[in-house]
Amino acid sequence: MGSARCATPGFFPLDDELQLLPGCLTPRMQEQLTRLGAWMPFAKAATMLESFTRTAVTEDYVQEHTEAAGAAQVALQTEAVERLERETPPAPPGPDRLYLSADGAFVPLVGGAWEEVKTLVIGEVAAPVLEKGEKVVHTQNLSYFSRLTDVDTFKRLTLVETHPRGVETAGQVCTVLDGAEWLQGFVNWHRPDAVRILDFPHAGGYVGKIGQATFGAESPELAVWFKAQLHELKHQGPEEVLAELHDMVLEHPEAEALELARALAYLEKRRPQLQYPTFQAQGWPIGSGATESGNKLVVEARLKGAGMHWAPAQVNPMLALRNIVCNDRWDEAWPQIGVYLRRQEAARRAERRSKRRAEAAARRPTQGAAVEITPAARPLTGEQPPRLNSTPTPQPAPVPADGSRRPAPNHPWRHMPIGKAQYLPAKPREVAKL
Repeated sequence: MGSARCATPGFFPLDDELQLLPGCLTPRMQEQLTRLGAWMPFAKAATMLESFTRTAVTEDYVQEHTEAAGAAQVALQTEAVERLERETPPAPPGPDRLYLSADGAFVPLVGGAWEEVKTLVIGEVAAPVLEKGEKVVHTQNLSYFSRLTDVDTFKRLTLVETHPRGVETAGQVCTVLDGAEWLQGFVNWHRPDAVRILDFPHAGGYVGKIGQATFGAESPELAVWFKAQLHELKHQGPEEVLAELHDMVLEHPEAEALELARALAYLEKRRPQLQYPTFQAQGWPIGSGATESGNKLVVEARLKGAGMHWAPAQVNPMLALRNIVCNDRWDEAWPQIGVYLRRQEAARRAERRSKRRAEAAARRPTQGAAVEITPAARPLTGEQPPRLNSTPTPQPAPVPADGSRRPAPNHPWRHMPIGKAQYLPAKPREVAKL
């Protein structure tokens, strides 16, 4: 069974030729691992990869490389937005009727905080169909863009999705929103002439709030009254409904009426967005079900699992990958991510080389400077310092002046028995007596 637990990073020239990515996996396996990490918790993704390929990776490895790929996608989309703002190319032709909406969903962060992720939803408006005796309008070919950021930045970044979808050039655009003020500014920035519709269930919630205060939350009369008001609002418009709500608010004591008056004012302010009979006759949807589904599919299904808490820096990389998989654009996006990751790794290698060269240059002496090599410092008395743990080096015996190779008189060999005997003076020979 293989393993992807790298001990140290390495690089060979063949890596570039094979288009290898940072890490220990083949490019294909790295792609599949990232795709799994975009769909499911990292530990589960590691288990699935081992089950499919018999290659073991750690949960941390999955998280590191999945988030790195997501960060690459965030950078690529940001670059695309900056290019659109700089070059202002003409938008491609849009459809005749387009659906545009946005909403927020909260995700849990490390430390117990919750932050709102904003999601854009774009789709084409289909022809009305008859369901349960009523005409219903559905949306199709939906795509999403999500970010954890402020409103102004979100408006800019969504250009990467609104431009290719033809929001600027579509024949007609409708927006079905929940009434939040930032959403109106969002629509003004992208398509100020869009038909604006307050989400019908959202409007019904404000009607029901006033009804509960009048009849009681558990009253049978409330259900009958509420159903009648919604039918009136949907098929006849807001005039009679708002008039009745106004009378009901006046009947309550002042302290309670103040809260109900705010609910009524909310609806009154959005009266043009409550013209549901007109919108339905024009073939527009009156509910933001596609937007609510987008929040659940893109954000909540992956980032709101049991026990999950995200660091702020982790959220947008994961959202970028969720947009890719939910928009069904993986085959289009992954090659660009791979190029970016390889380019990023090449830049890191170049930086490391530059740093090593600078450190090596700092250790080398300055070119052209005189270098003085001095012996070890000696005591001021001029005496040679003692040599610790050292053996005197034997000095070669001097060669006699006559050039012979006989050992010098003080040579150690002359004091050895064999040598001493060899060099004793010769005794004179005795003359034989006749």
